[in-house]
Amino acid sequence: MLSKAKHLVILPDTSVYVHLIPDVFYQAIVHKFYLCTMQEKILILDFGSQYTQLIARRVRELNIYCEIHPYHHIPQTLNGVKGVILSGSPFSVSDPESPRIELDRFYGKLPVLGVCYGAQYIAQQKGGRVEASSTREYGRANLAFVDRHELLLDGVEDNSQVWMSHADTITFLPDNYKIIASSHDVKFAAFKDAVTPTFGLQFHPEVYHSTDGLALLKNFVVDICKCPQNWTPESFVASTVTGLKKKLGNDKVVLGLSGGVDSSVAGVLLHHAIGAQLHCIFVDNGLLRKNEFEDVLASYENMGLNVKGVRAADRFLQGLKGVNDPEEKRKIIGRVFIEVFDDEAHSIKDVKWLAQGTIYPDVIESVSVNGPSATIKSHHNVGGLPDFMKLKVVEPLNSLFKDEVRRVGTTLGISPTLLNRHPFPGPGLGIRILGEVTAEKVRIVQEVDHIYVKALKDWHLYDQVWQAAAILLPVQSVGVMGDERTYENVVCLRAVGSTDGMTADWSHLPYDFLAKVSSDIINKVKGVNRVVYDISSKPPATIEWE
Repeated sequence: MLSKAKHLVILPDTSVYVHLIPDVFYQAIVHKFYLCTMQEKILILDFGSQYTQLIARRVRELNIYCEIHPYHHIPQTLNGVKGVILSGSPFSVSDPESPRIELDRFYGKLPVLGVCYGAQYIAQQKGGRVEASSTREYGRANLAFVDRHELLLDGVEDNSQVWMSHADTITFLPDNYKIIASSHDVKFAAFKDAVTPTFGLQFHPEVYHSTDGLALLKNFVVDICKCPQNWTPESFVASTVTGLKKKLGNDKVVLGLSGGVDSSVAGVLLHHAIGAQLHCIFVDNGLLRKNEFEDVLASYENMGLNVKGVRAADRFLQGLKGVNDPEEKRKIIGRVFIEVFDDEAHSIKDVKWLAQGTIYPDVIESVSVNGPSATIKSHHNVGGLPDFMKLKVVEPLNSLFKDEVRRVGTTLGISPTLLNRHPFPGPGLGIRILGEVTAEKVRIVQEVDHIYVKALKDWHLYDQVWQAAAILLPVQSVGVMGDERTYENVVCLRAVGSTDGMTADWSHLPYDFLAKVSSDIINKVKGVNRVVYDISSKPPATIEWE
């Protein structure tokens, strides 16, 4: 940043359609926010907890910037870091293979908050004792004692509900440490160092079941760490556009648009920064929703983006012929996309950058805490470029969660119709067809999806669902249509509620809605005689089936 000013000045009406207002005024807004924003932050060290991303999301809700780093990849420089949070972990601190860090790098120099494993690690490293608990405590619990004089616990009520998830417990605190909260079963539910700003919690404040958890986190990051609450959509737009101008200069950039939220917001940000130097390509891979290619192209033209549409369905379907493995399908779709995209990019002279709509969960999930991990599924935006694409990569959204991308899009004036679209996977319907992908199977899924999504909108349920999908199963079942026996395909409908896709619960859609949609699909889509509804949550299931 050019300036070290620590306060954000909010200008009036900056959430208007900024791509429609005069460029001089827009530049004034950008300059103003750029000068008023310093990216001071909270550092979150990940020890492998399933809740680590939730810590980050809760901190971001407080308009405070934070970054997650694996415990074994701590940044070399701590410039701008105002405090450190140590996450939980599936490990026990007594396990010789458990994650370990050089705690003294932060201890006494920055405020530190240990959560669950992080708290136990602090206690053990400073001379306390951690042992297997005789009363393993999982799920909801209530605080029986709260030190009302402790700043960390300001606003946390007696009997406040918290979320426990641990098999070990602290049985002895280090010297100069004191108890600041207890539950009925956990004596050292929260503690602090009397000498340094070091705290530990044996419960998870980031989980929504901890009713005062957000207040506790605010006490730590705002009141104890003194971190400014200037991480807003407006400040992000301002600093990002200015940074892109400086980084890209007069270079040409090519961006692959998908019709989804991420690539669209990335496109508008880049358009503000470099204007006509941005060249967008929208590829029809034959795996899009019904009529999506034409509809999305029209919407991009209305946004003023320079977009070229490319039809390449046959090329993708040929590459997928005979392939059943879902991970192999993802790789083939990614490879063919790069080949098609590269062919089109070569028609634009002197392109130096490839822009991608990579978001923060893509980045986090592509970094393993404990060395190479089992791949759940490949991220289409992460992993670098093949050698033959000699382009540098720019990812303007790679610090944002999905809901933050939508808020940035609103600030940029992007249509709510586009911003509120359900997430759609990069490989498209190719991973919603279990088994081999054929043109006939694509037709079936497109028709089913069209009926399903239209019904969600007609019944005013679309915005209540985070993501909806129709999946064609590799199963045929017996049915009766008229007086004839049929043996046709089974489709599964999926709908989930979520904030960022990291966790999701299945949506409780009305029975009469499901009955109507099922009837319409079976009557109108040739080749389908049975519809089922998926009631699995994430975890343990994933949102997509492949």
